[in-house]
Amino acid sequence: MAFIAHPAKIGSAHQSVKTHLIEVGHLAAKYAAKIGAQDVGVLIGLLHDLGKYSKAFQDYMQLIIRELGANYDPDLDDVDSKSLKGKIDHSSAGAQWIFQNLLPIALKAFPDRNSTDQKLATAVVQILALCIASHHSGLIDNLPSENGAGFLARIKKPDAQTHLHECIQVVDAEVISSVEAIATAEFIKAMVNKLKSIVSIDLSNDRDIVAAFNLGFYTKFLFSSLIDADRVNSADFENPDYSQHRHLKPDWTLACQRIETFVTTLKTRNTVDEIRKQISDNCLKRAVDAQGIYSLTVPTGGGKTYSSLRFALHHAKKHQLDRIFYIIPYTSIIEQNAEAIRSVLQRDDDPRPWVLEHHSNLEPEQQTWHSKLVGENWDAPIVLTTMVQFLETLLSGGTRGVRRLHQLANSVIVFDEIQALPINCIHLFNNSLNFLAAHCKTTAVLCTATQPLLHQVQNEHKGRLHLPTGNELVPDVGELFQQLKRVEILDKTTVAGWSLEEIAALALEQLQLKQSCLIIVNTKNWAQALFKSVQQTKQVETEALIHLSTAQCPVHRKLLLARVRQRLDAGLPVLCFSTQLIEAGVDVDFASVIRFQAGLDSLAQAAGRCNRNGRQQTAQVYVVNPAKETIDLLPDIKVGRDTTKRIFNEFKGQDFLKPEVMQQYFQYYFFDRSKEMSYPLKATATNGANDLLNLLSVNARNSSSNTPLTLHQAFMTAGKAFKAIDAPTQSLIVPHGEGKALITDLCAVNKKFDAANYYQLLRRSQKYSVNLFPNVWEKLQQQKAIYEIADGEGVYYLDERFYSEDFGVCTEPCAEQHNFVF
Repeated sequence: MAFIAHPAKIGSAHQSVKTHLIEVGHLAAKYAAKIGAQDVGVLIGLLHDLGKYSKAFQDYMQLIIRELGANYDPDLDDVDSKSLKGKIDHSSAGAQWIFQNLLPIALKAFPDRNSTDQKLATAVVQILALCIASHHSGLIDNLPSENGAGFLARIKKPDAQTHLHECIQVVDAEVISSVEAIATAEFIKAMVNKLKSIVSIDLSNDRDIVAAFNLGFYTKFLFSSLIDADRVNSADFENPDYSQHRHLKPDWTLACQRIETFVTTLKTRNTVDEIRKQISDNCLKRAVDAQGIYSLTVPTGGGKTYSSLRFALHHAKKHQLDRIFYIIPYTSIIEQNAEAIRSVLQRDDDPRPWVLEHHSNLEPEQQTWHSKLVGENWDAPIVLTTMVQFLETLLSGGTRGVRRLHQLANSVIVFDEIQALPINCIHLFNNSLNFLAAHCKTTAVLCTATQPLLHQVQNEHKGRLHLPTGNELVPDVGELFQQLKRVEILDKTTVAGWSLEEIAALALEQLQLKQSCLIIVNTKNWAQALFKSVQQTKQVETEALIHLSTAQCPVHRKLLLARVRQRLDAGLPVLCFSTQLIEAGVDVDFASVIRFQAGLDSLAQAAGRCNRNGRQQTAQVYVVNPAKETIDLLPDIKVGRDTTKRIFNEFKGQDFLKPEVMQQYFQYYFFDRSKEMSYPLKATATNGANDLLNLLSVNARNSSSNTPLTLHQAFMTAGKAFKAIDAPTQSLIVPHGEGKALITDLCAVNKKFDAANYYQLLRRSQKYSVNLFPNVWEKLQQQKAIYEIADGEGVYYLDERFYSEDFGVCTEPCAEQHNFVF
């Protein structure tokens, strides 16, 4: 009998279960080899779809072929058809085989019940079974909870539902013989030694948060290897041409030659250019150093993009790495940095693009068969994405984000503007990055002008960043800041605060005096209100008045920023109102800046948009405090603002941008928020757990000495909590420019599905997408302004009446008047 894993298109051969298992095992081994776990990859790959050998599943395959067509998801556990009702579980059988066969071997190899070795041996069994059992849902919770039965319930599921016994009778001999050849006592012993070295733990201490987190992260890495292998194999079966473009080793030698050629073309016209060259040369010199975690602390306008790229390319060449990541706080500068890198590296005759931009998740949270085939897995030489996407990869539930996790190994990760890391993710970030650097051949570079003290946070037992001695890539940071001093921050705050009219008047005054002025505010409402206030005065020509916010899609913002730069270069008037998105590395040079009071790090970043190229001897950043500003729901801004008030009082008359002042700011800021760094949770949402770090490590609230399990992590509960609280935005495509045509094409391609075309359309659509918070999404749905490209597809687009050329996405038709309440 031919056992079918995936039905083919008409006229093509179906993919057999045997072929799918062997090919996934090969791919998973390749990915898991990055942390020395090749055999684990083979084993979980061979067993992940063991349940597809059951008669029930094969009947389901025939149903799909007869009634539903090859575009239906063969991995779906839920079946709803007149011909076949109920559920077909094909992910539990492999997990049960692991538990039933490997656990006795593990216990025999390490018979001492109280030993760390036996705990690690049972952890090996648990990790493998957990990855297999979870490969459709995302990693499940290990222990029972109010929201789910937990891992052991899946292991104890009746054979009548998992079909394990039946599947073992008919499984292909080549598959089961390969499984049995690996699943031995020698394998268990080797894995125990591996775990000892990779997580460095003493399991006698059940409260060791970092140790337990490391064990969980190792599990996630293996899970990522399986998920991506499964998705890649399915996509390559649907479109065989895909495979020839995967896993290509970048030519770092060629890339290094190109950046060195580029560097020779840079002119040294002034002192700023000379200092930028010194920074770049220092980065080149340090690129041959060992892998690890480095900092690049450079004043704004110091040329971090090209300097860090120079380091990353030469470092990747030296250590034969797979890829380079740029993790950026806002989508607003992905395109700018991507273009800068392409200008150095890309040539028309190159066989593949050097750079991948991953702006947002247009894929649905609940994966469809289509999205599984075309999902973004970061397989490119240089990947630019956001901190949100990076954190989703580390922390979210499901399978969409975690499939990318293994790509972070054997790489350089450049964190641009690391100070923008969310405060509630600090311990989770520190522990993750420590693991990647220590065990995954990952080098990290923390770039910023305002270096946060991640290695000095309180509660060391929860996770501090491990920064080695000599980690700073440039010598004498203090002297560097003095040399590049081009701006002074002026405290113009008042007791009563500034009114809307007063701030607008100051902006117009600065425009008249300096010819260009940038006003950076804390909320979108203020940006729009100031824009409208100045617009109504009719004192500024239309082309000179610009508004920027994340409610505009990346292409829209790119056009507006191009207009800004063009006018600045030509000496024409420019008055720009923006949210803080413009602070994070956007390359603009205004003669004057007005900044709403916020954290000192934000003020320093705002200063980086002023006199950037040293055209004035000293320029000014005016800090103002609006009289009516609603930021109670924005704790990062509120606490930062209050801490800055303290710094202004203590260092009155001094240079607020000096590194030692910034260090004092972060010490105050981190002390005030130390209890928030573990991602605090509402007890009602997580069965009483107090924070995400707890759920992903010791899970103390639900742990019990009676459980035979070594891992206690509540992976699924943690993933849902993270999604619900920290990254609740949802993406939709907006009808700006080419976005209209892309929406039309996506709707058309879904009627006759073509994975290759759909994939390219989704990638192109990222630049025409906007991420919306739930309250905005709900308002637009009430207005019937959001549409799905096809029922159940999970990809959405916006009614064009709700997209403004001035402001982007609006919650009312754009012709209507907007009212802003302060």
